[in-house]
Amino acid sequence: MSTATSQSTESGEQALSETARVARDLIRIDTTNRGGGDAEPERPAADYVAAYLSDLGLEPRIIESAPGRASVIARVAGADPSLPALVLHGHLDVVPADAANWTVDPFAGAVKDGMLWGRGAVDMKDMDAMILTAIAELLRAGERPRRDVVLAFFADEENGGIFGSHYLVEHHPELFAGAGTAISEVGGYSIDVEGTRAYLIQTGEKSLDWIRLRARGTAAHGSRVWRDNAVTRLAEAIAALGRHEWPLSLCDTTRELVDELASILGEDPTEASPEDLVLRLGKGGGFIHASLRNTSNPTVLSAGYKHNVIPDTAEALVDVRALPAEQDGILDLVQQIVGPDIEIETVHSDIGLEVPFGGEVVEAMTASLRRHDPEARVLPYLLSGGTDNKALSRLGITGYGFAPLRLPADLDFPGMFHGVDERVPLDALDFGHRVLVDLLRSY
Repeated sequence: MSTATSQSTESGEQALSETARVARDLIRIDTTNRGGGDAEPERPAADYVAAYLSDLGLEPRIIESAPGRASVIARVAGADPSLPALVLHGHLDVVPADAANWTVDPFAGAVKDGMLWGRGAVDMKDMDAMILTAIAELLRAGERPRRDVVLAFFADEENGGIFGSHYLVEHHPELFAGAGTAISEVGGYSIDVEGTRAYLIQTGEKSLDWIRLRARGTAAHGSRVWRDNAVTRLAEAIAALGRHEWPLSLCDTTRELVDELASILGEDPTEASPEDLVLRLGKGGGFIHASLRNTSNPTVLSAGYKHNVIPDTAEALVDVRALPAEQDGILDLVQQIVGPDIEIETVHSDIGLEVPFGGEVVEAMTASLRRHDPEARVLPYLLSGGTDNKALSRLGITGYGFAPLRLPADLDFPGMFHGVDERVPLDALDFGHRVLVDLLRSY
């Protein structure tokens, strides 16, 4: 790096807002989660968060579900303790990043082109930082949020929350006592609807079934004429499942979204194809497209140990996401597709969620957005993935996705979830901070 470039970078970092600095610091802590309990420990990030909260006069609690697998919980007293508490939560882990595929070091927290780059910039150390600095602004000003707020920074979300949110819900439910609603990631960001800026509030998420398919055959020498080949049997099953066209199926959330999109685009919702409407969103439709049907994607294959040995077993991992009302029976349909000779083992399963696009919390989120972006159109959507709201729902807590970011129309933000060159505009971080401060005052 040249001296001029180095000085420019240092000057740019010195000018960062507190929200951007916190997000950068968290990105620089490698909390890679490879799944199945194999992860860089979240404890260093948890220590950072706990120290930040302690400096605000709070009493954070770090809870480890396994060595190093740490979550942080703190409670902020609200002005009106009679109101149900709000859980404002994020997760500290990130998915792996192969530096060879990135244009920057994924764990350097680089700042360039007006953006913060790195693994977690989108999912979800940006929101973690916004939560921390929003609470900080209130407390430093001698204010309180309107209601009690439970701040939660979970471990292991990228592995289904086994060592994070699910562990805390099962072993420490008292930490969430009195909470009625929760707000977290993968909602609140803006998309471009052919020139109209709209913000997506996540009011539901698909169910999760991570399954293992297993084919069995008979082991033999690789030179034989052999019909009982487990690899061939599995390949046929995987091809059938991976190419299966699941039918279009709308739930209340996606039906309302499609109607709103039709209104913005000047189409008759009774005549327009829901899929065509969503595809007109271009890059903004990345997550939405998958919310219109069930999906089943093969992700990992495993078989054999030597070139000239036909193995007797072959396995594949498949990520199955069903609409909330269609999870029951989804694995029976998978079995029909892959055939009766293929064994199905559930590795991890979690529920789907869907809540109304209405009520006090939705009205408060919408009002907060419009105070900072008067032209905002606010739409509901169903997340094709999942969040820690699944675990919290087991305590009767109603969860929403609301990490408010005003984004450039040409930025493929949804495409950067688990993608390469994750980055978030610096001004979007500051926008989100302001909206969250507003929400904490008003809701």
